[in-house]
Amino acid sequence: MSAAASTGALTFERVFGSPGLNGPAPRGVRLSPDGRWLTVLKNRADDRERYDLWGFDRQSGQWTMLVDSKKLSSGRALSEAEKMQRERMRVGDLKGIISYEWAADGKGLLVPLDGDLLLVALDGTARKLDGVAGDAMDAGLSPKGHYVSFVADRRFWVGGVEAKDTNARPVAITPEEQSATVRWGEAEFVAQEEMARFKGAWWAPDDSRIAVERFDEGHVGVVTRAAIGAAGTKTFEQRYPAAGTANVAVSLWVVKPDGSARVQVDLGADPDIYLARVDWAKDGKTLYVQRENRAQTRLDMLSVDPATGAAKVLFSETARDKSWINLTDSYRFLKDGSLIWWSERDGFGHLYRFRDGQWLQLTSGSWVVTGLVGVDEAGGRVFFTGTKDDQLAPQVYAVEIPKDSGVHPGKPERLTEPGWVNAASMDRKGQTLLVSRSAQNQPPQVYVADATGKRLAWVEENAVAGAHPYAPYLKAHRAPTYGTVKADDGTLLHWRMITPVMEPGKRYPVFFEHYGGPHVQVVSKGWTGSLAQAIVAKGYVYFEIDNRGSADRGVAFESSIWHAMGSVEVADQRAGLHYLKSLPFVDPAKIATYGWSYGGYMTLKMLEADPGAYAAGISGAPVTKWELYDTHYTERYLGDPKAAGGVYAKADALGDAAKISDPLLLIHGMADDNVVFENSTALIAKLQGENVPFEMMLYPGYTHRVTGPKIGPHVWETIFAFLARHGVVPPK
Repeated sequence: MSAAASTGALTFERVFGSPGLNGPAPRGVRLSPDGRWLTVLKNRADDRERYDLWGFDRQSGQWTMLVDSKKLSSGRALSEAEKMQRERMRVGDLKGIISYEWAADGKGLLVPLDGDLLLVALDGTARKLDGVAGDAMDAGLSPKGHYVSFVADRRFWVGGVEAKDTNARPVAITPEEQSATVRWGEAEFVAQEEMARFKGAWWAPDDSRIAVERFDEGHVGVVTRAAIGAAGTKTFEQRYPAAGTANVAVSLWVVKPDGSARVQVDLGADPDIYLARVDWAKDGKTLYVQRENRAQTRLDMLSVDPATGAAKVLFSETARDKSWINLTDSYRFLKDGSLIWWSERDGFGHLYRFRDGQWLQLTSGSWVVTGLVGVDEAGGRVFFTGTKDDQLAPQVYAVEIPKDSGVHPGKPERLTEPGWVNAASMDRKGQTLLVSRSAQNQPPQVYVADATGKRLAWVEENAVAGAHPYAPYLKAHRAPTYGTVKADDGTLLHWRMITPVMEPGKRYPVFFEHYGGPHVQVVSKGWTGSLAQAIVAKGYVYFEIDNRGSADRGVAFESSIWHAMGSVEVADQRAGLHYLKSLPFVDPAKIATYGWSYGGYMTLKMLEADPGAYAAGISGAPVTKWELYDTHYTERYLGDPKAAGGVYAKADALGDAAKISDPLLLIHGMADDNVVFENSTALIAKLQGENVPFEMMLYPGYTHRVTGPKIGPHVWETIFAFLARHGVVPPK
């Protein structure tokens, strides 16, 4: 045991060290097609970022390591394209196995590992597929298991799976394009970064056809992205669709596995659209395509004949005035041709059934469905997560699907334990739940449950006891408290606070963390993490508040930022500031504010709006000029930068930078490909030109995530050294 652990002192070095203080962190938990095996990616105790594939035989009750990522790794370096894709998926810091797929017969798995594709049997033996390019990406098995497919050299490849098959070697089934700007079978940049769509090809359920995306980025503007490293600088000529500029030209094609019978899908007369989602009907006779307009105010569900590419609009979703369409994966096509669909049409995200042109609302109320978990078609039940009972602790529910469209579906039945934050997935038949949950004093746990919610077995109990990495620190763990304050329009805003051990009569500094951006809710009753506890252990009050514009409170709440980013969010964080200053144990002169990414942008806007209000501000990887950010994200909230009204100028953080009078620390990774470093250089130049003092810490070679066992502690020691220099320290 380390000296820090023996005294119960939680340091930043320990927070970022191995084994991770959260305990085992399983990823990719799945059931085999026959339900016998449960597989999971587990990280190593001595290397928290490296994952191996493990299997649990539910018959024998035994765990087995199926793939040792170190032993079977080729050691091949990842291609630049795969590195960037991993950044889009927020797994760029992980090593070993990050994905895998079960074969349809349940007898093996496909495991991509360092450029190779491995077919792994349940006894752990592995066979490397021949003819796979070293830069192969997006590998997968066809639904029936007859084929393997992947993307390489800007083309889509298909091969047989059986070693004895003489035609097993993969071949490219899409054309060899003359232009280097054309790619087949890949998801374009904004699809990956902003639409949570990482696939560019979709197999029909009977293996008969594949829908394949083609995109041409020839008209997309080129930016020179500098990845400034410690030993030199690399530059990348990157096609980046900045707000108000051209997107890729996208098309969708349907082709047979041998490349024959290729037809183009009719996506409509307007070429400037987003290919949002693609799905096949259960019987493979219809292809469903979600088409979103550039303004993101309309989403059309297209029904496509895969033999001809002819399409018709099945239904449309239209955004409310001064709002937008939120894309989702919470939908499911059923065997009878009907659809379970998530929509915000009544002002809150709820589930509906669409059948024979008619809509039936399955859930309702002033709360939101946060995710569709599964569907038991035979039993007529839909499983989902939602905030019906607690805005801060989503639960898993089930609701009946009425057989008669005129019958109300009834009340949702809660299947999980109150007070826990829950997420879940299910097998294809909707019979077995995989529930992940956490609480304020319990890092994430994963268990298997039946369709009634009864726990059958732990996948990872992760009990904080015995040899658990966090056990030595549990005695000193400080529980959060929760409450609300009112925004200036009367809206209730949720906050979370963690206080240190305090002495009567003394006042304490506050570490006021925020994100503030859309599609994120930071205040919950789940595990806060060891980093917050380490901050509190240093003698600081830790505080967060969810402002208007953040997620899971309905359309009106989120749409407050429409054409007004950096306005109501700042006002609501100010309401949190005023509340903090009213507390007798808070030192009102020692409230420091911190945020990263959108939160870094928020730090700047908060310091600009209220000079002198904060003791200090830390801005990590901030967006400073929204014209530098991508089309799909930025235009969703701010519209076209060429439109009248000066919306972008008001939202940017550069125009009022000279108003900053509180101490500012700017932090940025110098190889950031998400919020590019140019955002910070623009701010640096502006502050220097206006003679505004500030401090900065830059990290050569690091992208948007500046973290790791050594760099993580450096970031946070830098932050608290900055606070100490400006007197934002606990009382003696």
